[in-house]
Amino acid sequence: MGRRLVPLTLDNLQDLPQRCRSCVFWELDPVSGEAAVKEGTSALEKESWISAVLLDWGSCGRVVYVDDVPVGFVLYAPPAYVPRSAAFPTSPVSPDAVQLMTAFVLPGYQGQGLGRVMVQTVAKDLLRRGFKAIEAFGDARWKEPACVLPADHLLAVGFKTVRPHPSHPRLRLDLRSTLSWKEDVEMALDRLLGAVQKEPVLRPL
Repeated sequence: MGRRLVPLTLDNLQDLPQRCRSCVFWELDPVSGEAAVKEGTSALEKESWISAVLLDWGSCGRVVYVDDVPVGFVLYAPPAYVPRSAAFPTSPVSPDAVQLMTAFVLPGYQGQGLGRVMVQTVAKDLLRRGFKAIEAFGDARWKEPACVLPADHLLAVGFKTVRPHPSHPRLRLDLRSTLSWKEDVEMALDRLLGAVQKEPVLRPL
């Protein structure tokens, strides 16, 4: 089974699930988002957001392919690009963190570790770009796929709660807290991408 994680661009936006291609839950504030849905412009707003973030900041997502079939995706960006985050009771996201906005894996491909691999891929991207942490708003009462990720899933892939809340805690993954995390990410990605395995190099602490 071949797995690939490819940067999200306007060219592969159509590979996101249908309902996600035009979803602007995170990309617009609540009032603007509701107006875009009513006016039927949410798909254009989504494209505009991705284009702007790519130009201003760089890569803001990954699409997951298994045997060339798109089966999931993840979106992330600095909180300044995520207007909806200000509406959460546990906001704001810390100034040194990038926000993990949302992620999704098709039901038939869940339970295969793709969610963890997506987080590891985002972590490696952000480490390379000099960021210190990823933060996300979790849904502590999650029952079905939605724009807000289940808090339990975030905890399971290494996040820690930094601001508790009965429904929407804010969670954080510190990228520089341990060298082992970075090494684990690199090893996982090497295996995922089928890279040639190199002899491990001891790193100074």
